[in-house]
Amino acid sequence: MDDEQHVDDAPAPSRAEESRSEDEQGRGQDADESDEDDDSSASGSSSSRRRRRRRRRSGDAAAEADHGTADDPERTVVKVREPRKKEEREPGTGFDEVQSIKGSTRMEAKKQRRREGREQGRRRVPIITEAEFLARREAVERVMVVRQSGERTQIGVLEDNVLVEHYVNKEQATSYVGNVYLGKVQNVLPSMEAAFVDIGKGRNAVLYAGEVNFEALGMAHGPRRIETALKSGQSVLVQVTKDPIGHKGARLTSQVSLPGRYLVYVPEGSMTGISRKLPDTERSRLKTILKKIVPEDAGVIVRTAAEGASEDELRRDVERLQGQWEDIQKKAKGTSGSNAPTLLYGEPDMTVRVVRDIFNEDFSKVIVSGDEAWETIHGYVSHVAPDLTERLSRWTSEVDVFATYRIDEQLMKALDRKVYLPSGGSLVIDKTEAMIVVDVNTGKFTGQGGNLEETVTRNNLEAAEEIVRQLRLRDLGGIVVVDFIDMVLESNRDLVLRRLLECLGRDRTKHQVAEVTSLGLVQMTRKRVGQGLLESFSETCVHCNGRGVIVHMEQPTSVGGGGGGKKSKKRGRGGAGQDHEHGQDHEHGHGHDEHAAEPAETEAELAAEVAAPVAVEPEVAADEEFYGSPAEAEAAATRRGRRRASRKASAPAERPEGRRVRPGLRGSRRRDPARAGPRHPRRDPGRRDPRHGGRRGSRGTGRGRAPGASAPSGHP
Repeated sequence: MDDEQHVDDAPAPSRAEESRSEDEQGRGQDADESDEDDDSSASGSSSSRRRRRRRRRSGDAAAEADHGTADDPERTVVKVREPRKKEEREPGTGFDEVQSIKGSTRMEAKKQRRREGREQGRRRVPIITEAEFLARREAVERVMVVRQSGERTQIGVLEDNVLVEHYVNKEQATSYVGNVYLGKVQNVLPSMEAAFVDIGKGRNAVLYAGEVNFEALGMAHGPRRIETALKSGQSVLVQVTKDPIGHKGARLTSQVSLPGRYLVYVPEGSMTGISRKLPDTERSRLKTILKKIVPEDAGVIVRTAAEGASEDELRRDVERLQGQWEDIQKKAKGTSGSNAPTLLYGEPDMTVRVVRDIFNEDFSKVIVSGDEAWETIHGYVSHVAPDLTERLSRWTSEVDVFATYRIDEQLMKALDRKVYLPSGGSLVIDKTEAMIVVDVNTGKFTGQGGNLEETVTRNNLEAAEEIVRQLRLRDLGGIVVVDFIDMVLESNRDLVLRRLLECLGRDRTKHQVAEVTSLGLVQMTRKRVGQGLLESFSETCVHCNGRGVIVHMEQPTSVGGGGGGKKSKKRGRGGAGQDHEHGQDHEHGHGHDEHAAEPAETEAELAAEVAAPVAVEPEVAADEEFYGSPAEAEAAATRRGRRRASRKASAPAERPEGRRVRPGLRGSRRRDPARAGPRHPRRDPGRRDPRHGGRRGSRGTGRGRAPGASAPSGHP
């Protein structure tokens, strides 16, 4: 106790000296001479109270490592370094090689994501209460607008007269999602844990190991390897889950599910689930009904539209879907002998599919424009949901229904890269191959009072609502990264994230939002099903292949100190009426051909051109009839002699052969071009400068051509 107090009461310089001496002794000691160092320093350790570290061999006892030996002085710190294990530091033992896992990589990744989710405390979406369910329903007024024009049918979903979702059906871009095929396996890639299946659509679809129904194939307890379950040339029953996007083929699954009005029928499943958007009271009622009507060898997933449905309605839905599955099995057995892929079940038209999945009690009305669309929707709703028939209304006006509800105007804005917020801020949405990137800017929004933190937070709150709307309207999927403006307070970050999650509660598409990263980014994922709004109304540019730029490996050159630029500018003004194509390399090509025949300039001429601009006056052939009298011709010759040096600086280095020289100018004064400095011609107030397209001098001294223009034929 006295020793500890003595050490604590030691002055600061003494402790600094101890630490320095400790480092010096630690660097100077060796493992083989540690005993001699201990004996030599033991005598002086009591006076200076120095601490030191010792290196010991790996064979020293653990007791000596903890308590030291009798030869050690008082307050000696002993640090024993454990040697590396031999299997960790020797190459070829596994620590520097690629590792593999047992079983399926994709299934192991799915287990790992679930494990990480439990460790981080992420839970599923909580079940809402009855009050929250009713409040969410009455929060906004939802209207569905359907317009049919020719073979194209468009459906818009409006919330408080704002377009939030859009669906379009084109004949050349029909969706395959939900269709059931009897496909033929083309090849199996064990290293990719995937199989490519021909479904008769030209491009092979891909079936991953995680989507294979091993229980139906009798491999529930064995190793789940796709190469043991599927072979090349084998027929397999698959369902499309994603349409082809870009260079990727359609995604398949062998776990078939048939959607209905109130529930989704899973023929070979055993689990029963209920939408978590329904309150507890409704969930308990539906559970009681499902125990009576669901077969033992099948499972169902109850949709949100089943809220308030009676037992008879649910039973009819289950029986109808069960009959569809029996028909699919009969067709599969009947066509098993043929090698060609076969469509066993096709999803209904896009109009019926959207009405089946979306239209429920939350919508106040559905406006339909088009005779065929009206007959389809009215017949379907009357059959499956007669209580909602009164909410259907037919559009009979001559005015376009999309123009009345300003849907086309909102679609045009949604196709743009930049989105403006009502307060003055803006969003910039870019789509890449890997992810969707959203940047939030304040723009013209400067706030009203307060400080920067308050202004930024208000802008981010408004941007969070608009980002969710743009994701739904543009049908963007995959990884989405949002770069909000940096906020200092943690409470403000939580407020923006909570607003984002509240707005995503109206989105039917499956999504997941991660925490804010260290760089202030919000990461989220949204299930990608369709091709997107921009892809539905656009095509890839043939000039740039969608990059937006034209790449020139060789830059076009201009000879004459920028004369080519003037020419191209003149051509641009003159050709304003022509169509502006995406690539303009043909203009550069013309300019290069015109200058190809001209000789190169000398260094003196380039220096004179860079020093100051020089007015270039074209020469014409000698012709005495251009002058009114000999005196006028002599005066013109004198003026031209004074300007010859400046004109020589910008003229070609070699004079073309056969050039005619005006009589009387051979003996005029000439200056050396190398010593000729830039000289501006004298300007007469009564004459126009030739650089502006006018004439200079008296009649006959010039043609009025602009500098850089080509000379008439016969006059080089």
